[in-house]
Amino acid sequence: MSAHNSVADIKSESHPEYSGKLQDTYIDGYDPVSLSAPHSSLVRSSTWIGMGLVMASLAFVGTLLWGIGTGIWGTGTATDHSSLLMIIGGVGAVVGFGLGFGLIFRGRRYYREYREETGRQN
Repeated sequence: MSAHNSVADIKSESHPEYSGKLQDTYIDGYDPVSLSAPHSSLVRSSTWIGMGLVMASLAFVGTLLWGIGTGIWGTGTATDHSSLLMIIGGVGAVVGFGLGFGLIFRGRRYYREYREETGRQN
């Protein structure tokens, strides 16, 4: 037996810390998992809020179509508010879709930056 004990060199045996961007360490052909990638659009609040606004805007499209339908075929026993329904539906749809797609575009900015830097298509 030796008189001295060996102590493990933890620094050299542990994983090295990398500087730079995470995608620089990807192996060729590796597709990062969507939720764990730092450039993922799925972890951004603006992406999800934008998608919710796009979905909510479909109600305004329905209101617009209802107004168009009552303007063409009449209202039956109800009063005629077809022009008001078309205005509300059209304005609501344009504003909702505009804000929604704008927020989605903003939420995907890191993904577009990642694609520009790396040339990857995933």
